[in-house]
Order: sequence, then structure tokens, then C-alpha cells
Amino acid sequence: MTMPAPLVAFDELITFLAASPSAEAIMAYRPSQDLQDRLSELLEKNRQGQLSTEENAELDEFLRMNRFMSRLQARAKQHLG
Repeated sequence: MTMPAPLVAFDELITFLAASPSAEAIMAYRPSQDLQDRLSELLEKNRQGQLSTEENAELDEFLRMNRFMSRLQARAKQHLG
């Protein structure tokens, strides 16, 4: 059984952070291409008003993780000066 995309994204993020990345690496972090593609798909379906309840929850999780990473990257940028 494959994991839902938000769980994959969370797992990728935890693996990345567990490696104690530098501030530069945090600034450069991007999710895998598969996850970026899934997010694009969900965003397009959302624009068209065609998200199912499950997809809406999935999009919410992606957006929550995106906000977390944006804040982390902002802190990393401050740390770099």
C-alpha cells in the first residue's frame, strides 16, 4: 500500500530535518518532483472547484507543511544575516 501524498511529504521533511541541514540547505529545500506534481494537480482541481473532500483535506495538509517550511526558511535566512 502506498502512503498518501501528505504522509510522504511529512516523511520527506522529517528525513531532511533529521539530517541537521545547514541554513543554506534549508533555504534550498524543495519537495520531490512527485509531491510538487501532486500539489499542482490539487491546486488546479481546487481552481476548477472539483476537489473531493479527501483531496481538500490532502491540499490542507500540503499547505500546512508549506507554511511550516516557509517560516523555517525565513528563520534560516535571518540566521545567515
